[in-house]
Order: sequence, then structure tokens, then C-alpha cells
Amino acid sequence: MATQRKPLAEVGHWVDLRHRLHQIPELAYEEFATAGLIRDELKRLGIDFIAGIPDAPTATIAVVGDESKPCIALRADIDALPITERTGREYASVTPGRMHACGHDGHSTILLATAATLRKIASKLDVCVKLIWQPAEEGGGGAFRLIEAGVLEGRLGPKVEAIFGLHGWPSLPAGTVATKAGALLAATDNFHVEFEGRGCHGAFPHLGRDPIVTAAEAVGSLQSVVSREIDPTEPAVVTVGMIQGGTAVNVIPDRATIRGTARSLSDGTRAMLRGAIERRCRGIAAAHDCEMRFEWIEGYPALHNDPAMAEFVMATAKKVLGASRGLPVARASMGGEDFAYYLQRAPGCFFMLGLGRPGECDPPPLHSDRFDFNDDAIATGVAMFTGLAKGWGKSAD
Repeated sequence: MATQRKPLAEVGHWVDLRHRLHQIPELAYEEFATAGLIRDELKRLGIDFIAGIPDAPTATIAVVGDESKPCIALRADIDALPITERTGREYASVTPGRMHACGHDGHSTILLATAATLRKIASKLDVCVKLIWQPAEEGGGGAFRLIEAGVLEGRLGPKVEAIFGLHGWPSLPAGTVATKAGALLAATDNFHVEFEGRGCHGAFPHLGRDPIVTAAEAVGSLQSVVSREIDPTEPAVVTVGMIQGGTAVNVIPDRATIRGTARSLSDGTRAMLRGAIERRCRGIAAAHDCEMRFEWIEGYPALHNDPAMAEFVMATAKKVLGASRGLPVARASMGGEDFAYYLQRAPGCFFMLGLGRPGECDPPPLHSDRFDFNDDAIATGVAMFTGLAKGWGKSAD
């Protein structure tokens, strides 16, 4: 039986706010209208805030509660994606080529509604709560910039003892959350490889050195990196997502380029992937008498939840949502998240928030042009964030 809990106050207001945020999607470090809406709401609530830092002007940081008490942090990301929306919603993006395809509008709304809830009970909390609206999660590494500015260690508000974050998850039913101890999300590295040969007429290939054939062989070889060089029990992914070269069907070009991503859950596998990809590409280039330029673009680290914090999140879910609504994650996802940077510096836990609608068998995935955050999940997210703040320092029984 699910635990009875009070309905979210002003639910209509929060749904409307989420829709307003959805209409104004902005990319990394350009989220000025989004930040303005968040800050206006904090002013309405009477909550003071820090409006940006030099390297992240759209960040917003607020504190609720007695700052002499221990501090925990709750984080929401605020940026959108360069995707043209096809949801057909009346509140769809008003900016062509931009949309909230990952649900950050929902995350931001949940944190604002949590701020409103916590403000009413601030004197009863055993902690103060730092609220972080972070820009540039989608590839911009906003978390790292905030950490460097002191958001965890005490230079931007009080020092943080633990940090928690959530992400909407379409494949989970609304009203549930899920997480696991240890590795939850992958490191997100990318690679660019340029092969340089010697161009010539396509009718006389013996007069050139063909970078197209070289690149094609490299793509094929990289498909066996995981199956033949990585322990079969260790998750890893190598995907070539781009191949470029040539301008005409009868011309062998001077250059061809491949670009891809490598995903891993451990530092050892991460290093092995880099070494194997570069070695194979270099060897294939040499075999075809081509030059090679290799670039490894280090992405976010793997996200590892602190075991005690994961247990606390699951106990909180059981208490505030119901015994059957806190679900264990069976295995890690190979997606990535810059929340991983916070967890390198402070104990904490990242968890999935169910978005699945009843009867929806094939929901649009994250980063789809048809994705839309489920407003019914706002109350669940607020209940979890509020429960974590209220339960910190108390027994999980």
C-alpha cells in the first residue's frame, strides 16, 4: 500500500511554470531567460539567491534554513538541446531548433517547488539546504565550473555534506524512483580521427592513397574493441557516429574523418578504450600508407553513487512514496551526466524519477523531438527532495 502524503501545494502554478520554462529552451551558458524566470520565482517566494558566477552567469544558488546547521545540496539542471520540437503541445518551444528534450524544465520546476515547500518548514529542519540550478549539463560541464567556484566546499554558501540530484526517466512508471549504489551512469568520452592520404581520380586509385578505404577499415576494426579487448563482464561501448570524406563519386579525396563516442564505467576500462582506439586507427593508417591525426575529447566521468547515500535515497522513497515505489536499478546505463563531478567531491546519490504515463507502451525517449516531461512526476520529485531534507541525520527506520 502506498504511503499517504499531502498533495503538492499550488500544483497548478508549478505545472504552468514548467510549461513556461518549456517554451523558452536555451543552450549551455545561454540560459538567461530561464535563469530570469527561476530568479523571479525565488523573489516571489522571498528566498535570497546568488545570481551567477563569472564562468557560469546563468547559475542560481539559494539556501533555505539555518546555515549554522549541516548543509545538504539539491541540484537541478536548466539547459536544453539543439533539437526542433515535434510534440504538438500548446506550450511547445517558441525557439526554432531548440527544445527541452531531456526534461530539464521539469527538474528546474521540481527544485523551485521544493524550495517553496522547505521554506515553510525551514525552522524544523535539522539541516540547511543549498539549492543549485545549474547551467550547461548537456556537454558544457556546468557542474565542474560550479565546483571550481566553491559551490561544495563553502565559498558559495555553506559547505556541503552531501548532494542529491534526479533525472526524469521515461521507462519508469510515474510515481516511482530508482537508483543503485556504485556505478549508475557512464563516462562520456569522444574521439576524432582524421586520415590523410593522397587524392586522385577514382579511375586510377593506384596513383593515390585512399583515406576513404582507410577510414572504412578503421570503423570495422573499432567494432571489435569491446568484444575482443575488454573483459566481457565489464560494460563498454564504442560507437562511430560520423564519417566524412569526399566531394564527388569519381574522386578519391585527400582526407576522411571518423568521429565517435566511447562509454565506460571504470577508470581502467576508460584508459583501455582510449589506447585501443588510437592504436587500431594508427596501425590501419600505417597499413594504408596514410597519415593519422587522433584527438581524444575527455567527457564526463562515470557517475558513482555513494552506497550509504543510495541506501538513504531508497529508504526515503519507501517512507514518502510507499514500499513498492523505490525500485532498484539492475544495471548501469551507458548514458552520462555531469552530476558525476559532484560525486567525486562529496558523498551523494543521483536517482531516476519515473515519467511513464499509464497505458503508454512506447514513450518517446530522452533527447527525442517528441519527448515531454510528465507533469504528474513533479509532485513525486518534490516529495523525494523534501523527504531527503527532512530525513537527513535521522534514522532510516
